[in-house]
Amino acid sequence: MATITELTHQYLSEHPSIKDCLKNNIINYSRLSRRIAKELAIEKESTMEAILIACRRYSDKIRKEAVQETKIRSILKKSELDIKNRIIVAIVDKRFFMDHLIKIETIIRKQADLFYAIEGTGTFTIITLEKYQDEIRSIFKANLKKLTNDLALITIKSPEDLEGTSGVVDYLYSIFGENGVNIVETMSCWTDTIFVISEDDVQKVIKFLKF
Repeated sequence: MATITELTHQYLSEHPSIKDCLKNNIINYSRLSRRIAKELAIEKESTMEAILIACRRYSDKIRKEAVQETKIRSILKKSELDIKNRIIVAIVDKRFFMDHLIKIETIIRKQADLFYAIEGTGTFTIITLEKYQDEIRSIFKANLKKLTNDLALITIKSPEDLEGTSGVVDYLYSIFGENGVNIVETMSCWTDTIFVISEDDVQKVIKFLKF
């Protein structure tokens, strides 16, 4: 059974607006404790004090996170944004011959075009340009499990101190989620953090990635 502290911390983590108030120290802890007690149906005098203490401890924790967030934003301010549209994501059966994966990569690389392949447990994910979708369908045939088009690839090119800074990717995930942008695929390569999203979300992403 979860403790009062665990229940309180879970409640706070599920309410971003309250977290923001705690982070900025603009909240009445007594009122917050009563609200949590009521919504979790744990209204007892002894419980109320435990909830209040848990709220204060959670607040101390996320204020430390706020300091880290400032460091993360400083790195992202120095980052460059690269956007490519007309992207597709193809999911192919991993049991299919590796020769065919090499074949499509060779076709694309000869044109010096974008190509990524991510190996999963049972499939390969291919990320490339829309103009190669006919070749992909022809080569993989029934082993092509899914092909999604009308996508864009966002690459955030950060300075080298990204490597020694924890929480950057988590922070990026959170702001994508807070702005209602679904991440179709994601990957990273040293200081490059790469997201594949719907082309319809590109303008929205450009706005919230301005640090």
